[in-house]
Amino acid sequence: MSEKSKGEILKEELFFKAKNGFETLSEEDIETAYDFSEGYKKYMDNGKTEREATTETVKILEANGFKPYKFGERYNSGDGVYINNRGKYVLAARIGSKLIDSGANIIAAHIDSPRIDLKQRPLYEDSGFAFFKTHYYGGIKKYQWLALPLSLHGVIIKADGESVTINIGEDANDPVFCITDLLPHLAKDQYAKNLGDAVNGEGLNILIGSRQFKDDKASEKVKLNILNLLNEKYGITENDFISAELSLVPAEKARDIGFDRSMVGAYGQDDRICAYPPLMALIENKNPEHTAILVLADKEEIGSEGSTSMKSFIFRDFMEDVYNQYANSQGGIAKMFMNSKCLSADVNAAFDPNYADVYESRNSAFMNNGVVMTKYTGSRGKSGSSDANAEFVGYLRKLFDDNNILWQTSELGKVDQGGGGTVAAYIANHNIDVIDLGVPILSMHAPFEIASKIDIYMMYKASKAFYC
Repeated sequence: MSEKSKGEILKEELFFKAKNGFETLSEEDIETAYDFSEGYKKYMDNGKTEREATTETVKILEANGFKPYKFGERYNSGDGVYINNRGKYVLAARIGSKLIDSGANIIAAHIDSPRIDLKQRPLYEDSGFAFFKTHYYGGIKKYQWLALPLSLHGVIIKADGESVTINIGEDANDPVFCITDLLPHLAKDQYAKNLGDAVNGEGLNILIGSRQFKDDKASEKVKLNILNLLNEKYGITENDFISAELSLVPAEKARDIGFDRSMVGAYGQDDRICAYPPLMALIENKNPEHTAILVLADKEEIGSEGSTSMKSFIFRDFMEDVYNQYANSQGGIAKMFMNSKCLSADVNAAFDPNYADVYESRNSAFMNNGVVMTKYTGSRGKSGSSDANAEFVGYLRKLFDDNNILWQTSELGKVDQGGGGTVAAYIANHNIDVIDLGVPILSMHAPFEIASKIDIYMMYKASKAFYC
């Protein structure tokens, strides 16, 4: 074998080279990544909405010794605590050995995903069918939700205050629901429309039944039969839909993708794929130096507004309460925030060769190359972006390299092609160093998204290193 030339040696030393996990990881590491994805798939199947993800997260936390946080109470180093905010937001923390003045290490993800929500007066009958009226949630391509088996999830609060949990369509023996599509034989006018206009929001009506209630005098007999069935099983009336939160999501379970089973396909990987890995890292880090915090927030897909979103004051309330219990009162709360660091854990788009023209390949994330750091998001001229400081990027580069974590950088498509945002800006408003870090996925916001098992595992390793 000939010796490498000076130029070849210099290229290895000076050029940036992304590393594909299947080329660089040992077979043992690859097997570990595959094993890690099994727990992840169960988490995804058990938490298809922010309510269910909260319930599943709390269940895992409590099984690992975490206790509900009590404001004003002092905890010891290593104690695990959590806040369940209205059943749709979780803040979990492991108290560090250092005073909180030195800052906390925070990872913030969101657990809501694009879906189809029911309107408050959803049930109606038309032409012998019963339907639910809907209002879609988040950025969806409407046509992707047609002729797709859907399951119904959520909660109904009855007039007497009783809460009824709904989960229909996940069990193999359950019925499913769907939005009908127009047959191609009659779609001449539909074909002539722009893709975004071919299906309108008011047309996303859920087919829920066609059997009539047996009564010669009653009207709306299909609707009546549906309400009768719901009343018999859940004790609800049509009025109870007004105080309900019900959503339609794909009924498909998380599945391995490919002959090599190298990928995971599932609904809602944006962004619960960035919730499970840091959750596992937080649980396993028993004695962090800096207090380790995980925030799993709601409402990111619709602007992070509301009491269960990242804009909610519950995050700052917790940080201030922890400061009051653990600080030495030198420098105030501002010092704690200034010394804190945060990973805004959110996905980015994996380069898709089928749509290569919307990506700039030199600055795109590639599947199996590890977690992706997104220094800035926004659109056009970085509008709406939280642009991370170079010093923080440098800190993370060294941290990941020292811990053998595969990582890469990316923008969200070509300049002026589109763009997007995350919760990073809301964390930065507290004067906390923050950057977006997550898993690259294919088919983002589709009912079935795809991610690499290696990248999911690297998100776990990155979270674990960050929390130490």
